[in-house]
Formats: sequence, C-alpha cells, structure tokens
Amino acid sequence: MEKLRNDSINIINLIDTSFVREFVRSIDWNDRLIGIKGARGVGKTTLLLQYIKQNLPISQTLYVSLDNIYFSSNLLVDLADEFVKTGGSYLVLDEVHRYSNWSIEIKNIYDTYKDLKVIFTGSSILHIDNKKADLSRRAVFYEMPGFSLREYVNIKTGNSFEALSFEAILSDHLDLSIDIVQHIKPIAHYNDYIRIGYYPFFLENESSYHRKIEEIINVVMEIDIPQSFEISLSSIEKMKKLLYIISSSTPFKPNIVKLSEKIGATRNTIKTYMHYLERAKIIQLLQSDTKGVSILQKPEKIYLHHPNLMFAFASEKSNIGTLRETFFYNQVAISENLTSSKKADFIVNDKYTFEIGGKNKDKSQIAGIENAFIASDNIEHGFDNKIPLWLFGFLY
Repeated sequence: MEKLRNDSINIINLIDTSFVREFVRSIDWNDRLIGIKGARGVGKTTLLLQYIKQNLPISQTLYVSLDNIYFSSNLLVDLADEFVKTGGSYLVLDEVHRYSNWSIEIKNIYDTYKDLKVIFTGSSILHIDNKKADLSRRAVFYEMPGFSLREYVNIKTGNSFEALSFEAILSDHLDLSIDIVQHIKPIAHYNDYIRIGYYPFFLENESSYHRKIEEIINVVMEIDIPQSFEISLSSIEKMKKLLYIISSSTPFKPNIVKLSEKIGATRNTIKTYMHYLERAKIIQLLQSDTKGVSILQKPEKIYLHHPNLMFAFASEKSNIGTLRETFFYNQVAISENLTSSKKADFIVNDKYTFEIGGKNKDKSQIAGIENAFIASDNIEHGFDNKIPLWLFGFLY
C-alpha cells in the first residue's frame, strides 16, 4: 500500500494541467461511483489525473492502474478496505478491464464503504459495456470522445472558443463564422485536424501519429474484441479483412451476400462483426432509421469512425468527399441523431437534410426539400442554407 500511495502522489504531481478538456465539466463528480469509458487513446487517464490534481486532496486520494503487478497477488477489495481504514476517501481505478473480476469487486466496494468515492476507467470500451449490468443502479457512466476540431484549435492556438449548439449553427452560422475567422484561419486548422487531430497524442509526436493509431486498432481487434466476445483467431482475421475492405472504399455501401462470399463468413456473422467494430469506435454504421436498430440490421452506409483513421489506413490519397462526410458524421453524432437520406447524405434529428460537398456545391440536389442545408468545405463563411463544414467541428 505504501508504494502504491507514493506512486499515486508522484503520478498526480507530474501531470500537466495547462490544458484540460471541457469534458471534465460534463461529469457530475458528486456521484459516489463514476465510470468513464471511451475508445483507446482519447485521453481518459490524463483527464482523471488532471481532475485529481485540481480538485481532490491528494493525501486522501489513491490513483492506481489495475494492470499494476500488485494485483497479481492482491485483491482489489482488500486494497479498498486498507485504503479506507487508513483515511482514504477517493479511490481512482484505471484500466479496470485488466482485472478479471473488476465489476463484481467494485460493486462490493460500493455497497460496503459508504463514505468512499470510486472513479474508474477502462480502455476497452467493449469490456466496460459488457459489465455495466453488474453495476446497474450504482454507477453513472460517461463516454469520452476524441478531440473535436474546436478543442484542437484551442490547444493549438491558445484560444478559448466555446462549444456551439447545433441549432445556433443552423440559424446564426454567418455571425458565428465571422467572429471565429477574426481570430484564426479555420480551413487550415480543419485540414490539419482531419489528418492528425482526433487523439491527444498528436501533441507528443506528429510524425508517429498514424503508426500509433495502427497500434491502437491492432490492440482493439486482437485483445479487446476477443476478450469481450470470446471469438476465435480465425474470426479475428476475417474481421480484419472486413475492416480492410470497408476502409478501402468508405463510405461503404455493404452488399452482405458478396461480403459473406469474399470473407468466408455467414451473413449474420458479417453483421455481427460490423457491430463489434462500431462498438469499438473503429467504424460508424449509418442506418436508414435508428428506431429499434438490432445487431443484425444491415446499415445503409459504413464510415470509419473519424477522418484520422482514413489517413492511417489509406495506401493511397484519401478521397476528399469521404473525408468531408466522415468529419461531419463524427462531429455531429456526438450530440445529434443521424440517419441516411435517399436524396442527400444525411438526415439529422429526423428533420434536417444535409448534403456535404466542396465550395462549389450548389443547391440542386436539395431543391424543394424543407429544412435542407449544404455543409460546404473550403469556405470561411456561408450564406442562407450553405454552411461552412468546419463550423460543425465546434459542436463539442
């Protein structure tokens, strides 16, 4: 315990708090059991350590990663017991998926120690989701996304632009863009962001950024998914082949029969693989209707989860049209509901039709459609129902 406490103090003291993501303010830290989930690499550990350093008494707080060798011969419940008896109030657990019985033991800790607050995270979003039932009615869960364009701009330029609502962008996009353009060149930042801006580790080394993305995807597919769903080695290889096919032609309109023949798996298995990849935040499935969506429902289109993945996977130059659509889907889906459109690219909140395009995109495709808009690349300011694409990166 003494070594864990000393390690905790050292780790907390060393964390940089010069930039703290606003996601920290979306969490109600008063709850006694808080779970923070999110895809690998989005910065959950950093956020936790920053919150501790700025808000909690370090002498009463223990931060520990459950992949620590200590847990090879010690139980989490015993650690909690000793921690409480020696004056501990805040137990912060990282990488919980690395500990086999984490959900059951956290449940027991919550029920036993009424004055102890527990915060936990896991890099395997799949594993966290599969164990949520064990903590029902106890834990409050939050999902942390990667950087938005707005956050990327703020950390790169030192500005402090506030998040915008979707409705404000639709109604006041000209005034909003005029204000932002007075301070930055948004198109230049957008072009950088879609290449290297989603994961915070771009701050460490941009040249190795895409290689780190490849490593993350490999860990998710070779460790996280098999641990969560107990699939075979041959299934992993088939799923990798499916991802390669999807990433080579996104937005991918799936023909399940042909995919089944090409990959050597049943049609239902193909749909299940897609579901796993979506839950792991590697792809996004665009449905025609999200009401009552099931695992075995065929999506209308498949996108990679965010544009950086396109650069990491692409052996050739990424398609600009697909990059635009992937950016829009990724940024807007955090707060709004997106479905496919028969006449354009997306329908948002069952009300607004969106066509995504370049600066010369005209209104012919959405002519006569009520509440229809163009999200246009390479423009600083819009007009009427033509809105700069980059502005949708300021939603969170």
